[in-house]
Amino acid sequence: MSSKVAIVMGSDSDLPVMQEASNILTDLGVEHEVKIMSAHRSPHLVAKYAQSAEKSGIEVIIAGAGGAAHLAGVIASMTPIPVIGVPIKSAALSGLDSLLSMVQMPAGVPVATVSINGAKNAGILAAQMLSIKDPDLRTKIKAYKESLAKAVEAKNG
Repeated sequence: MSSKVAIVMGSDSDLPVMQEASNILTDLGVEHEVKIMSAHRSPHLVAKYAQSAEKSGIEVIIAGAGGAAHLAGVIASMTPIPVIGVPIKSAALSGLDSLLSMVQMPAGVPVATVSINGAKNAGILAAQMLSIKDPDLRTKIKAYKESLAKAVEAKNG
């Protein structure tokens, strides 16, 4: 079964953080695409993308942004697709501004939000959502989590 995740970010300066989501999705064999668009600098592009995402086969959207970090919320307001927000660490407030912008969404417009710069967890969460209907992906996630446990156990000799 082919699954599709969109990874979007407000600026290309967010790419080093958001690459972690892409890396884990690649490792798990999840089809995904990466786009750069700003809720503030290119709102029409964001609206067009969010409103067409469902028709294009996207099943989960991961949105990373720093500062005011409205990208995830704006997208969530325009699509029924689950949105996972990744607050990007900012110079001014170390990402707290981004985190609060994502988690303080009004009722009816949820954004599942991971930790500041937590793109890897966003990728894992997106894969877990998709694995509800994809048993092969669920098996890969179980194996990944088992490898985490084995890595910890190996450190104890």
